[in-house]
Amino acid sequence: MREMPRRNFLVLVLLSLLPLHAATSVETPFAGITHITRTETSPRNVSLHIVKIDLTTPGLRFKLTEPGGTLETVRQTTLAFLKQEQAQIAINVHFFLPFPSAEPDASLIGLAASNGTVYSAFETPVQSYAIVTNAPGLNIDGSNRASIVRMNSEYEDRLHILEDVMLWNAVSGSAQIVTGGAKTIPGYKDDEHPDGLLTPGGPANYSNANSWYNLPNARTVIGLSEDNQALFLFTVDRAAGSLGMTLDEVATLLINEYGVYNALNLDGGGSTTLAMENPKTRESSIVNISSDNPAGRSVASNLAIFAMPVVDAAIDKGKRR
Repeated sequence: MREMPRRNFLVLVLLSLLPLHAATSVETPFAGITHITRTETSPRNVSLHIVKIDLTTPGLRFKLTEPGGTLETVRQTTLAFLKQEQAQIAINVHFFLPFPSAEPDASLIGLAASNGTVYSAFETPVQSYAIVTNAPGLNIDGSNRASIVRMNSEYEDRLHILEDVMLWNAVSGSAQIVTGGAKTIPGYKDDEHPDGLLTPGGPANYSNANSWYNLPNARTVIGLSEDNQALFLFTVDRAAGSLGMTLDEVATLLINEYGVYNALNLDGGGSTTLAMENPKTRESSIVNISSDNPAGRSVASNLAIFAMPVVDAAIDKGKRR
């Protein structure tokens, strides 16, 4: 992985010292897509993006990074994936290994499927201080029906799920942080918490007193409404004056302000990237600010969202009546 140029690094450091002012903007760049941009000063200076996607919208479709390379996928920036697929929105998804590495090939951590091809299984991760064993996934089938899915332990291949749905485009992260409208931040297994889902240790000796989930950082989260008809994409930056959020803070905000009923924590930190096409100019760009480098980190998987222009979708909806 290339290092950030020194001048760009210094610019980000200087920007991080500037205060943010609370503000919110809401736009509808594509049919069924609401993009909310927020800056807040509490619990600290943060810059947020929330994308709400109405899954009942005509013309909407999804695609996860396809399998390839010598491992499971070939790493690519989120912006490059957006442009390659000629999509309207893209966001980073899976944790991956090896990392850090300059090698292009990568293995995803957890369940993954792209257009019906299931190519990465539920697993017991090496980073058990951050990623729970057999972490749940979020599946969007070919008809845009979305749901949380869990591993069926009756199959040794760890590629089967309990739910009676077809795996089509499936993503997974470190843990389910919202379950049934309540926060479900995983804890560490110790004498007082024998049922903890995480293993103490790791590079910072993580524990219930020093949780990986309780560190303010750049975060990427995906969630669903209670009726599974709205999909939410969330990013918070840790760059240019934004100081990141804990996952408890993210879960609280998504539940209380956006009605998110189930949500998964995806790869964050320097991987957090949200890219979008400008509906007027058709040019694509990163809309958040990466804490890795201005072009965004090269990651192992991205989720693309294809949506129709607002006018075209309205015409199509009228024809269906």
